[in-house]
Amino acid sequence: MEIKPHFVAAQGNPEKLVSWHRVDCEIKARDGRLVFAMKNVEAPSSWSQLAVDVAANKYFRKTGVGRKGAENSIRQMVERVVFAIVQSGKKQKYFSSPKAAKIFANELKYILLTQRAFFNSPVWFNCGLWEKYKIKGDTPNWAWDFKKKKIMKQSFAYVRPQVSACFIQNIEDSLESIFDLAKNEALLFKFGSGSGTNFSKLRSKYEKLEGGGTSSGLISFLEVLDRGAASVKSGGTTRRAAKMVILDDDHPELMDFIKWKAHEEQKARALIEAGYNGDFEGEAFHTISGQNANNSIRISNDFMKSLSQKLPWKLKSRVDGKMIQEISSTEIWTQISQSAWACADPGLQFHQTINDWHTSPADGEIRASNPCSEYLFLDDSACNLASLNLPAFLESDGRFDLESYLHTAKVMFLAQDILVDLAGYPTEKIAKNSQAYRPLGLGFCGLGSFLMKKAISYDSDLGRNWASVLASLLTARAYLTSAEIAQNLGAFSGFRKNKKSVLRVLEKHQKASKNLKLNLETQKLNDLALELWSETLHLTKKKGIRNSQASVMAPTGTIGLVMDCDTTGIEPEFSLVRFKKLSGGGDLKLISASVSSALENLKYNSEQIREILDYIEVHWSIEGAPHLKEIDLPIFDTAMKNGNMGKRFLSAEGHLKMMAAIQCFISGAISKTVNLPVETTPEEIGNIYLKAWQMGLKSIAIYRDSSKAAQPLKTKQDEIKTRWQGDPLAAPVCPDCGTHTELAGGCFRCGNCGTTLGCA
Repeated sequence: MEIKPHFVAAQGNPEKLVSWHRVDCEIKARDGRLVFAMKNVEAPSSWSQLAVDVAANKYFRKTGVGRKGAENSIRQMVERVVFAIVQSGKKQKYFSSPKAAKIFANELKYILLTQRAFFNSPVWFNCGLWEKYKIKGDTPNWAWDFKKKKIMKQSFAYVRPQVSACFIQNIEDSLESIFDLAKNEALLFKFGSGSGTNFSKLRSKYEKLEGGGTSSGLISFLEVLDRGAASVKSGGTTRRAAKMVILDDDHPELMDFIKWKAHEEQKARALIEAGYNGDFEGEAFHTISGQNANNSIRISNDFMKSLSQKLPWKLKSRVDGKMIQEISSTEIWTQISQSAWACADPGLQFHQTINDWHTSPADGEIRASNPCSEYLFLDDSACNLASLNLPAFLESDGRFDLESYLHTAKVMFLAQDILVDLAGYPTEKIAKNSQAYRPLGLGFCGLGSFLMKKAISYDSDLGRNWASVLASLLTARAYLTSAEIAQNLGAFSGFRKNKKSVLRVLEKHQKASKNLKLNLETQKLNDLALELWSETLHLTKKKGIRNSQASVMAPTGTIGLVMDCDTTGIEPEFSLVRFKKLSGGGDLKLISASVSSALENLKYNSEQIREILDYIEVHWSIEGAPHLKEIDLPIFDTAMKNGNMGKRFLSAEGHLKMMAAIQCFISGAISKTVNLPVETTPEEIGNIYLKAWQMGLKSIAIYRDSSKAAQPLKTKQDEIKTRWQGDPLAAPVCPDCGTHTELAGGCFRCGNCGTTLGCA
């Protein structure tokens, strides 16, 4: 592979192109307790204090690093990861020469240091600890042996580090398999990854065991696994592990599963009303089950047909496939909607839609996903993620730096492919499948901020056009890189028997790009995307592609803070106002930086902008601000209402349309939440789920404001009446530092210490 110098001259030093300074890091809880502190941390001057604090708190290695014992520099952290990737790339023969490897290293380092893109958290937790510090780790795993050319058991965890955030694991209908899964999930959580499993093979409580007794049933075993997830800190730093539980729509315990989480939340509410602590880590939630996973139903087209005709639906035995119970499809749908209204679960995954975009069907159906539903592939597989920070590619005059965007995508994707064989995996089967299929998840984040900075409404044809074209360019560049690698190192092992399916899916992406109706600016970008798709198909027909999948849209929780993203994943702005915890106590009210950029692009003068920002600071809303033209209001619409003055917010359809605009241009799916106001009804949620299926989305999740018992409501009736949706001070508190969290791509994220609740 040849990577041409772009950001860094051929003989240059990326670290010298970055301005550095020293800062003291300190993270305090709301009660004044010191959560984390580190003096004299070296960091790029362009990074915010928050980005440095979170990186130092979550990603710096704290033990075993030379005489000091800990990393204390962003330079050191990035060098550790880049060094490991480049050394492995050389061993795997990715580069044509030492010079090519050096250019790649410089480009990758510059991209990371300037926050243009970032790898998923497990890379920062684990990668390079052996290569730079000779830290072995005492947990064995499985990895590709470069000499013997096969998967072999390894003795040390950090010699072959776990670097994938996303895992999908199979389970069989046996005690051995159930508790093997418990062990393997614990290993994944330990090193910072998340796991998803379809549990539909487990027989229900209505079915007999071989010994003559009756099975304990699905829910009883889910409770055991849920408790295990609650006990393991993700990556040793983040309190809650990430887990997905999926059930097919014809499982005998379907109705119990649908009601499970909502029923448990009712218990929590009763305990909170009785005086028990209602925080995520408080006594109320500690005593109930089902709170450590996202739950989803696998919905088939047959079920949707039955629903449309209001027919009964058969629930079938896991042993012999015979009908155990017949129940109204309308009743099932009503209960799904009611439970999602009550506690945000279950979400839905649409089985046929997912498998219609499957590149490797000759090796089995896609039955499950990772915890946030963006990675969808074969059982017992893994995917490492990386995300490009869209606002980082906006020039000061508002122009989009297309060349840098495509170059960054190529460099990051190449690094991700190198990581596949550098990595270790918890089981032999996952290691074999990861090496054989090499699925990757390149994506972007900061879409909401990007659009607002450009003064484009999130819920507009132009906003969706930009999202579509950016996604098409990203996936086309990723697959083209994959095809280029395959010309020299070979296609993924399953390519030959899946060639027709691979080409069919690539052509579906290409056709989606051809069908876009765009304006002049976005059409020019799309013309280039179509060129990339044509070149990709040409090379793929010759020698295949290296990777069975190329792209996803991840939630970018913690890494979003490290990249200084105002918005996560493809989410819109959640609120125009956010709060930062001050080290001396109290909160600093901050207005999203995207607002002033948008006003400048709209040609408001400096005095007008100052008065509008002053108004937002007082009223927590831009509605009614002086000088603001009514025609510009939609640009500032957010996921939830802003302040007591606010009436506008993005409709559910606005969320769905944005997801649909992107879905057909990515390999996997989208980690995103459709935010809904408190007054949303269960019937409205059912309609949102129906529209998601009709629009061709692969999965859908919603969050109705105040539906979590851990999201505190003020107790006095007059305070409840004046409370507004989206109040930054009414979200669940972080279990590590007590700061109010914010909803970010389906999980709550702490903007003070970087902890995420419920996702990786």
